[in-house]
Amino acid sequence: MDEKAKTGCEGMNTEELCGSVERIVFQKDNSDWTVIEVETAAGIVKVTGELPSIAVGETVRLKGAWVEHPSFGRQFRAVTCERYAPDTTDALYRYLASGAIKGIGPALATEIVRKFGDETMQILENKPLRLAEIKGISEKKALQCGQEFATQAGLREILLAFSLYGLTPTEATRAYKKWGLETVKVVKANPYELCTNGLRIDFDRADAIAQGCEVSLDDPRRIAAGILHVLRHNVGNGHTCLPQSKLVERTAAFLTIPSQEPILKELYELELSLEVRHQETEKDTFWFLTPFFRAESYIASRMKLLISRGEAGRTDVEERIAALQKNKGIVYEERQKQAIVAAVNGASLILTGGPGTGKTTTLNGILALLESYGERVLLAAPTGRAAKRMTELTGRDAKTIHRLLEVQWGENDELVFARNEKNPLDADTVVIDEVSMVDVLLFETLLRALPGNCRLVLVGDCDQLPAVGAGRVLGDLIDSEALPTVQLTQVFRQSMESHIVESAHRVVAGKCPLTGYKEGDFFFLPRSTAFDTLQTVEDLCARRLPDRYGLSLLDGIQVLSPSRKGELGTISVNAALQAQINPPGPKKREIKIENAVLRQGDKVMHTRNNYDLAWKRDDGEAGTGVFNGDIGVLESLDEHGELLVVRYDDHTVTYTREDAKDLELAYAVTVHKSQGNEFEAVVLPLFGFDRKLWYRNLLYTAITRAKSLLVIVGDPYLMQEMVRNQNKSKRYTGLLRMLQEEEGL
Repeated sequence: MDEKAKTGCEGMNTEELCGSVERIVFQKDNSDWTVIEVETAAGIVKVTGELPSIAVGETVRLKGAWVEHPSFGRQFRAVTCERYAPDTTDALYRYLASGAIKGIGPALATEIVRKFGDETMQILENKPLRLAEIKGISEKKALQCGQEFATQAGLREILLAFSLYGLTPTEATRAYKKWGLETVKVVKANPYELCTNGLRIDFDRADAIAQGCEVSLDDPRRIAAGILHVLRHNVGNGHTCLPQSKLVERTAAFLTIPSQEPILKELYELELSLEVRHQETEKDTFWFLTPFFRAESYIASRMKLLISRGEAGRTDVEERIAALQKNKGIVYEERQKQAIVAAVNGASLILTGGPGTGKTTTLNGILALLESYGERVLLAAPTGRAAKRMTELTGRDAKTIHRLLEVQWGENDELVFARNEKNPLDADTVVIDEVSMVDVLLFETLLRALPGNCRLVLVGDCDQLPAVGAGRVLGDLIDSEALPTVQLTQVFRQSMESHIVESAHRVVAGKCPLTGYKEGDFFFLPRSTAFDTLQTVEDLCARRLPDRYGLSLLDGIQVLSPSRKGELGTISVNAALQAQINPPGPKKREIKIENAVLRQGDKVMHTRNNYDLAWKRDDGEAGTGVFNGDIGVLESLDEHGELLVVRYDDHTVTYTREDAKDLELAYAVTVHKSQGNEFEAVVLPLFGFDRKLWYRNLLYTAITRAKSLLVIVGDPYLMQEMVRNQNKSKRYTGLLRMLQEEEGL
């Protein structure tokens, strides 16, 4: 794409445009992104933007900026849109003829306007039954047309009101779906309702509207919204709950109110309305958003139920293990045998251990024996890449947990799962890998889909980072000591030959990796400045590793960074590597998404689960679903910059410009985002990032992502401090306490 092509209005002067909608050029399904033609005093203008449910014939007042498109020329990018009903007979005819009201097309539109003329609008608004005077329109259909017209009029009113509040058309539409024609009334009565789940409007913007309505700082509605905001914010940091002392203190500081008493009062009011729940302990009271309390409570009760089940009583397990060893030519060490016996005879098992300790060998033994008993075994992992790796290591089909549970979108843009208590999985055993990545809401959903007599085998590395989502499921389950757990600790000789494996185990033991290697699969390159560190990373990725190992950033090399921000964060490193590996060229099209440029040939990552995106394999097979963490290559862009094709391994996905907001450069990704993946070569820059990220399991997780080669570049002192800091990132959860409660054990 030409460098002059702009995709946003950043830094441009905002202008106003008025006119009548002449044509809907493009409107994407399940999205508000629309391209229209508007007739203005200066002629026909092409307009793009978020314009939900817009119809031909409507009058619009748009605010935005002019942009230059390389193929379509000058366009108006709308940021806000005020919409008004058609105000002339001609406009009303075009509105009706366009199909804006279901069941009315050009022929009926002609008859309606011919009969009622200038009174058509009044008839639609106040006397829709009169439409039945026209042949082909029954009284029932007339009432339906009037109702639909009223609905659209209500949406226009809401869009107008929301634009005055500075809210987008998409946000207005979400609110309208929730409250219908009462939307404006609800928001005026309590602007903090905009912060409720599903609307995704942050507290600060709702608070600004409330302050404009002269809502006091200590208004109970504001305090309640502030409490929920603090809890939701901390869910984003991994906490399922907060101690009362911290919650009250943080809420008071956030709302800038001097007294904590009103906050305590509103906490209990919120509990009465079922928004929050609390858990009493000897030392403190912990407060949860209700979905997270419900999730951890259910997990605890269901795991206790599994524990209470008796063993299968299979007496020939040892004989079958011996036969399996003979057939496979392997010898299991004692803990591996212990894990196989526990899995085959028990109702649940946690199998954990670091790299080189034989988790995969043990898991394959478990699967072989369960299948020898005729059991139906289902395998799953949290991410697409982790599921693919599980398939490769076990030789059996593995799915993402979402796919296993048959995820789909509900009516209110919420995820629903076809597999649940009423429609459980058809399985005798379910095996989940990379459990450290599973958050409490997903684990709850999985447990609800297990049949009552189903065995559950959980596999993971308890020393890795916890899930990106809230909770620490694997850590809490292990720490509770309530479930049968086998931790593999013996590193096998062939694995000990790997300096990567050796380094990982040294880090877990609180020792720094040995750094003097001249040969092998691990190297440490000390650097004294961020600039030198970044230059070395660029050189490694662009020249040294490709020349020596035949790898490339698109195929084999992955840069990992502890953080998104900073001189060595993924944002900066991605920009530097893109300039080195894939610079602009006359034949390379590109598109600006948010604040980054995506260019044809770039390595990209999908950052949010999208179950509706269609994909197509090279063999012609088709399906839907792209997942958070999937990494691919931007293969092509169309000449208009509206469609992008990304290749993921053996399949391609076509994105619209709107869908592409879920893409970002992936030459460098955060260590958190890399979980569940394994890369041939990992380059890890360590220099100058936030001290909050200087902890052991982050370094350990980064090291264990490397399969054949690991290069750490940067500050030796920083690496030493990470190894010393064995305090994992603190997470407040309730699951461990719930598991340790005596009742039900």
